[in-house]
Amino acid sequence: MPLGSEAEGYGPEQDPTIVPPDASIGPSSSQHAERSSCSGRLEPESKMLEKIQKALTVRNRTMRELLAEALGMFIFMVFGLSSVAQVVLGRGDFGQYLSINLGFGIGVTLGIHAAGGISGAHLNAAITLTHCLLGNLPWRKLPAYLIGQFLGSFTAAATVFGLYYDALYNYSNGNFTVMGPTATASIFSTYPAPYVSLLEGFFTEFMGTLMLLLGILVIHDEKNNGALKGTQALLTGILVLGIGMGMGMNTGYAINPSRDLPPRVFTAIAGWGMDVFTAGHHWCWVPVTAPILGSLAGVLIHKLFVDFHNQPVPESGNEKGQPVVETSTL
Repeated sequence: MPLGSEAEGYGPEQDPTIVPPDASIGPSSSQHAERSSCSGRLEPESKMLEKIQKALTVRNRTMRELLAEALGMFIFMVFGLSSVAQVVLGRGDFGQYLSINLGFGIGVTLGIHAAGGISGAHLNAAITLTHCLLGNLPWRKLPAYLIGQFLGSFTAAATVFGLYYDALYNYSNGNFTVMGPTATASIFSTYPAPYVSLLEGFFTEFMGTLMLLLGILVIHDEKNNGALKGTQALLTGILVLGIGMGMGMNTGYAINPSRDLPPRVFTAIAGWGMDVFTAGHHWCWVPVTAPILGSLAGVLIHKLFVDFHNQPVPESGNEKGQPVVETSTL
C-alpha cells in the first residue's frame, strides 16, 4: 500500500504538510503555478506508468500462481545455493556448514513471503503433488506449479553460476567435476556422502521430508496450537534450518525435488556433463522420489495422530464435554 494513503488514516486532511488548493498563505498564484508546473511534468509520466502496468498485468490466476512460485523459488534458491558456493569455494574461510543451513532457512522464509499470498508458496514439488492428491489443489494447476518451481530453481542455479564463475574456475582450474577433491557439482545439487548406501540415503531423504511436512502442518494447524498469524514463514525457515542441522550430513537434505532436479539439469548443460545423473550409484532419482513419499507419510501421520481426532474448540472451550487446548508456558 502506498505511503500516506488514506486507507492508512493519513490522507490530505490528516497531513498538515499538504496544503489544499484553495489555501491562501502567501503568494497563492505563484504556488498554484508551481503546482501546475509540477503536475504538468508528472501527469504524462503517471499515465505512461499506468499504461505499462496495464499492459504487463497478468489476469489469469493460474499464470499468476506460476509466476509467484517462480519468484519464491528463485529467492529461496539464490540464498541457499550462494551460501553453499561461498563455503565450498572459500575453502572454509567464508563460512561453515551452519552458514548453509542459515542460507536455506532465510531463503525459505523470504520465498514464502514473496509467493504465499498468491500461490500458497509451495516451493516444493512434493508438497504440490501432496496437495493435489488430497484434493486441496486442482490437478489442472499441477503443471503450472511445477513449471514455476522449475524455472525459479533453474534460473537461481544459473544466477549463482554467473555470480561465482571466476571463483569456480579458480577453485577447479576450469575442470568442473562431480566427484573428487575439487568437485563443485554439489554446490548446486545434492549427492550422498561416500559412506552412504543408496538405501540409507533414500531413508534419510524420506525422513527429512516427513519431518518437514509434520512441521509445516503443525505450524499451520489452526484447530490445534498453530503459530501466530504472520510468523508462519519465519517458523518454516527455522524448521528447514533445524532439518539441515540434524539430518543434512548423509545426503545434503534435498527434501525437495524442485530444489534438486532443476540445478542438476543446469549443471549437466553448464559443463559438468551427464555425470551429474550417474554419480552416487545414479543418485539423481532419490531426491525426486523419496521426498514425495516422505511428504505423503508426514501428512498421514499428522492426520492419524492429531487431525482426525481434534475438532475445533468453541470460544467457550471450558464448556462441559469440550476439550480445552492448553498452551505450554515453557
